[in-house]
Amino acid sequence: MSECTHDCSSCGADCGERTEQQSFIEPLNEKSSVKKVIGIVSGKGGVGKSLVTGMLATLFSRKGFKTAVMDADITGPSIPKMFGVGGRAAGNQDGIIPAKSRNGINIMSVNLLLENPGDPVIWRGPIIAGVVKQFWTDVNWGDVDYMFVDMPPGTGDVPLTVFQSIPLDGIVIVSSPQDLVAMIVNKAVSMANMMNIPILGVVENMSYVICPDCQKKIYLYGESHIDAVCSENGIPLLGQIPISPDITHNCDMGLIEDFTGDFLDYAVQVIEQL
Repeated sequence: MSECTHDCSSCGADCGERTEQQSFIEPLNEKSSVKKVIGIVSGKGGVGKSLVTGMLATLFSRKGFKTAVMDADITGPSIPKMFGVGGRAAGNQDGIIPAKSRNGINIMSVNLLLENPGDPVIWRGPIIAGVVKQFWTDVNWGDVDYMFVDMPPGTGDVPLTVFQSIPLDGIVIVSSPQDLVAMIVNKAVSMANMMNIPILGVVENMSYVICPDCQKKIYLYGESHIDAVCSENGIPLLGQIPISPDITHNCDMGLIEDFTGDFLDYAVQVIEQL
């Protein structure tokens, strides 16, 4: 066991040093109103958190909700590219002004603050965590019905900062069909349970590919174990996203808002019931 630093803001342990329940929730920008905040998380990288974030934000925007995306993956930001937004974010006395997608989704990412979006973000954990807090406190989001937070992978500084600093109404866990699925999901579930964050369910990405000739589903990674993993953890499967050249093309061209498919319709229903 590591020595106590007496800094409860960065510790998840429940020890005798905690004399009372503490809250580290940061105040939202005073000119903003956000009704629901949904975190998109995973126990490892490369499984498609940004894709799921972009799709969910698009689906809620299509339903007429005022929607926003906070790109909390500071060292690997991909949301601006996916939505086709660029340039430098502006600001005024009310805070930083988020970029808007073609269909009016508010977007904030570190790429919108860098002089050159291609520059790497070589910052230490505390600085990255501070930037994420500022996305909540200093950005004038306006009136938002649903905000989706694209989280960095794993269970380190930034996910912990989001869990403690931003009032999440629930998280969606993103996984893939490989044998690592149990580990990926279990890590995210364990962290969410430790932080008392509701788990809405799991989305499996890269689940299958549809044959262009016969329309049969082909499971490239073999039989999926996601149903068993969800059952073991007592959480629902919210959807399965196929490997699709059309989806890849839309992301590469900044046209995620043009994607088609009903594979996240159940996820939308679950989130709407919050």
